[in-house]
Amino acid sequence: MTFLEQLRQAERQNNSLLCVGLDPEPTKMPGTFKNDPGKIFDFCAAIVDATADLVMAFKPQIAYFAAHRAEAQLEQLMAHMRRVAPQVPVILDAKRGDIGSTAEQYAKEAFERYGADAVTLSPFMGFDSVQPYLKYPDKGAFLLCRTSNPGGDDFQNQRLQSVSGEPRLYEHIAQLAQSPWNLNGQLGLVVGATYPAEIERVRTLAPSVPLLIPGVGAQGGDALATVKAGYRAGQADGAGWAPVIVNSSRAVLYASAGDDFAAAARQEAWRTREVLNQARGA
Repeated sequence: MTFLEQLRQAERQNNSLLCVGLDPEPTKMPGTFKNDPGKIFDFCAAIVDATADLVMAFKPQIAYFAAHRAEAQLEQLMAHMRRVAPQVPVILDAKRGDIGSTAEQYAKEAFERYGADAVTLSPFMGFDSVQPYLKYPDKGAFLLCRTSNPGGDDFQNQRLQSVSGEPRLYEHIAQLAQSPWNLNGQLGLVVGATYPAEIERVRTLAPSVPLLIPGVGAQGGDALATVKAGYRAGQADGAGWAPVIVNSSRAVLYASAGDDFAAAARQEAWRTREVLNQARGA
């Protein structure tokens, strides 16, 4: 299946718009896992096992593994997710943004080494930085568009020619992701939950691409406003379906500092899923 087909299947099977971000920080890990980088896989696998039937996607952030020399544990985790949650697509959060042969190697890392179903990219260097990933026609790629951090205003919210009426940079990226860059039909956009009005603007400009929306939970994003701004249910046959993948990381991972962390993570994931479903009328 293509990435979008996987997403649609996971949304329907798990009745969910929730993505759980896997950002393991050993100093924050609970109980006997705390301060032990060697237990990153064990911690993340327990979270996966506890939430696999509640999510639309998982999103491991590669920096949290690489910083602790845990790339082998990430490979182990990817294999574990394939085994216990084959219905759930995995988005590798890497935010790669290079070009040429370097980008080809990054694409190979994401899709061949780690076996990710999609990857996050920075489009700052233009189409050259996206094209190598499109050589994997069934895989997805999410372009940073309107991110949730305040510093995103430095570039993303600027008008291209500083003239009223000209598109802002994030609007231009949204248009490119809808067409003409979307050669394999699997491009998506990253839009922060802290800007619901701009989620709605991106959805207007890119009516059919998936939106990966971080910032719900610990970062303070409004789940209700997020879903209403970006989600479009479409028809029973999938026509007009415009998905949102709403990410929560810390609120789920660190729902408890005790030995009950997996049960607490499940409870928080279930609660968030229900809030999101209520927002879309499910």
